[in-house]
Amino acid sequence: MVSNVAWHHASVTRERRQKQNGHKSCVIWFTGLSGAGKSTVAHAVEEHLYQLGCRTFVLDGDNVRFGLSSDLGFSKEDRKENIRRIGEAAKLMMEAGVITMTAFISPFRADREIVRMMMPDGDFFEVYCKAEIEICEARDVKGFYKKARAGEIKDYTGIDSIYEPPERPDILINTGKDSLEYCVNQVVNFISTKILIKYKKE
Repeated sequence: MVSNVAWHHASVTRERRQKQNGHKSCVIWFTGLSGAGKSTVAHAVEEHLYQLGCRTFVLDGDNVRFGLSSDLGFSKEDRKENIRRIGEAAKLMMEAGVITMTAFISPFRADREIVRMMMPDGDFFEVYCKAEIEICEARDVKGFYKKARAGEIKDYTGIDSIYEPPERPDILINTGKDSLEYCVNQVVNFISTKILIKYKKE
């Protein structure tokens, strides 16, 4: 419990920022195995929304490890803390009026549910990037699966650390079989009908 601090209520609210932007803000949480295409889809969705004039940002798993979570490893405890930090950062960005996308393996259901509970109801959307591990290993763009199989990387998700797929994701995209364009359209269509509430700009 934090003590000796008090929450400051700003005059520029999330509601006002949303009206200025012309759209609602939210958190779109991409989860899946390494190599499933989370970052690729998230950035492609961002490009599409950017072209529509939306305020967007992608928090990418690898990029965050260079700064915000540079002090963390890949133990279960460190993974949990990494997701907690990302959840808090994403919530702040959402309050700033930004459609915030996160691309993280985030292997444990409980950790993802904790992040969902951080957000007001209807502001968090889980996107499961489904791809069989054989497909992810065949891609192995970063060479991490090969190193994990050789014992050079410990606690690697899908090899010697479990991945718990979402049981009821808000969006399921089959990144192992469907084209990037098709997957992006699935997400954008969902956003257009469920998330983006258009406002008259101030």
